[in-house]
Amino acid sequence: MRRLLVGEAHWVRDRCTVRTIIARREGMDFDDNPFRAPASRVADDERTALGTFLPEGRLVPAGRGYHWLLRGWELFRVAPGTWIGIAVAFMVLIIVVSMIPLLNVTANLLIPVFIGGICVGCRSIEEGQGIRFIHLFAGFLCQPGRLLLVGLLYLVALLILAVVFGIVATLSGIAAKGSGGAEGWAASWTELVSILAMVLVFAPLAMAVWLAPPLVVFNGLTAWQAVRTGLVVALRNFPPFLVFGILVVVASVIASLPLLLGWLLLLPVLYASIYAAYRDLFFSELQ
Repeated sequence: MRRLLVGEAHWVRDRCTVRTIIARREGMDFDDNPFRAPASRVADDERTALGTFLPEGRLVPAGRGYHWLLRGWELFRVAPGTWIGIAVAFMVLIIVVSMIPLLNVTANLLIPVFIGGICVGCRSIEEGQGIRFIHLFAGFLCQPGRLLLVGLLYLVALLILAVVFGIVATLSGIAAKGSGGAEGWAASWTELVSILAMVLVFAPLAMAVWLAPPLVVFNGLTAWQAVRTGLVVALRNFPPFLVFGILVVVASVIASLPLLLGWLLLLPVLYASIYAAYRDLFFSELQ
């Protein structure tokens, strides 16, 4: 078993580095312009099979949010057992890390790494190679430093948002207690608006962090470039993300009814739908 896992790890590592090796042989530097699609045989093959990579993304209709979930389901159906194993292991690892004092903060740092590995598995499915359990850890072999930095940027942004909105909520609460009548109602409405504003700000940030790992792994973007690009594209495509979010809420309620067992199916579909959204937003359709 150990020999098998080691072999799988080498297979994933080789797939993550082949693009960089070819680029170096042809005298290219990925760090000069990470937004540029690599001009190599690998890139040419990818352009033929997947469409052309669009560094600035593209606008898609609101209904594409449903398509992302549907595509996630299709990817899940390729290997349900492997997907369920990946989802369970992912959640267990995050929960365990979150319970360890002083290390619980690293849970947010690790999530983009695991998402990056899952996206490698999704790409492997598209290439006819199938998904393996070891793909969950592929992010530790494919730009792990940048993926960890994505998690760090997300954590810093969350802390800043929490502080800002905490201050606003506190001031609103003080105003509500110290005032009566119309002024008290105004303070209450201010607090409600602050909560809604926090949700509206957090949602695009979460979308950006979802899109960042595949941009780092497949397209060579730095952590900051990936998060910034993901945020811009997510804001431009807010309608499909809104549809996606509504469908996820409905699916979450349904998945929770049979003793939460439905989450064994929903979680893998959600993970795969992240890759589906990335593919839809950053690649032109094949002609």
